[in-house]
Amino acid sequence: MEPISHKDRSILRYLAEHKLNLHHSKTNQCNLKDWLRHNSFACERPMIHLEISFRHEIIPKRLQCEGQFARHLEERLWEGIINHEVLGDDYPVSDNFWVEWNARYIPFGMDVEFIHADNSMGYRIDYPIKNLDTDYNKFGQPVYHIDKAATVAYANAAADVFGDILPVRTGVSGFKICPTRFFVHVMGMELLLFSMYDNPEKFNGLMGRFAEDTVGYFRFLEENNAVNPTAGTEYLGQGSWCFTNELPALGPVTSKDMWGFLDSQESVGISPGMYEEMIFPHYKMIADQFGLLSYGCCEPVHQFWGSLAKLANLRKITISPWCDEEFMGEALKGRETIYHRKPSPNFLGVGQNLDEPALREHIVKTLKAAKGCTLEITQRDVYTINSDEAKARRFVEVIREEIANNW
Repeated sequence: MEPISHKDRSILRYLAEHKLNLHHSKTNQCNLKDWLRHNSFACERPMIHLEISFRHEIIPKRLQCEGQFARHLEERLWEGIINHEVLGDDYPVSDNFWVEWNARYIPFGMDVEFIHADNSMGYRIDYPIKNLDTDYNKFGQPVYHIDKAATVAYANAAADVFGDILPVRTGVSGFKICPTRFFVHVMGMELLLFSMYDNPEKFNGLMGRFAEDTVGYFRFLEENNAVNPTAGTEYLGQGSWCFTNELPALGPVTSKDMWGFLDSQESVGISPGMYEEMIFPHYKMIADQFGLLSYGCCEPVHQFWGSLAKLANLRKITISPWCDEEFMGEALKGRETIYHRKPSPNFLGVGQNLDEPALREHIVKTLKAAKGCTLEITQRDVYTINSDEAKARRFVEVIREEIANNW
């Protein structure tokens, strides 16, 4: 990490103080209270978050620092400011600067290489597993690693610049585990699906080993004092946060005192029966290690609700654009599981102009389906807003208007 110039230091300190002021603002303090009430089923309104997957269009133009490391810190600070200041959603501005532990879990010791296309999000993988029988011996022992020295050095470098204004915290946010994604990365989707049918014993065995090794990773982090309470502004994943008064706010803790996240988007092509037999037992083993659980990404979870409903600690479940909203609304009424809606990204991400009538119709459909539930709305997977910040802010305003009219 390169030294930070006096000029860059002044810019970073100003931003840190600005973020702290936003944290103490009346609007943000109300949001913090509402997030805690929301996750406890006591908030009267749905919470709204617009995830900035289009950050490349709104943050770089604001950067003023010249040094590379300084610009990195500046971008991190803006990530905690931009939603509140520019987009107007319910993003909870924290009173700290978060540094995630530099920790890795490499299942079966198989570190997959992603070959990225130039100037693109696209990538390909040369799958190491071509045949489950002949390549089975490639599945080795898991690798657990934590680089405390690098994490502490990074945290100290940030604290040296603005730690007296914005305290620097190190830790792990909510655990995020996606078992079937790993298997797609090592064998591809086609072999994954065929293996469940053609080689169920081996596939089930691998899923079981993955679950056991994942639990081993949790124990590894605990033994290395690398876990922390997740009861406040820690990021849960899927555009949500860990606010709760049901888990410890002070340490020491184990994974069973923390939030966790699971998904299985790759299960979209299998039947509920196959999910129950091949996937769910291993997911449940991991889920049982958490205090509270958030589940789902883009998969239509209604297909597997018969299994997922058995998870006693299931606090949030994603209702994706491919999910049966009405079915899940009925399923979640009276249950302590939050209806975490992810609207279609097309309304904001496609075209230069916001189609307000179509967006309103889309949101009203959700509000009607989720009546009687605790609703959270997170817009994800929007990778361009055509650099139109007003369009993004209006998107949030339209959702608020429909909530006011229909909730």
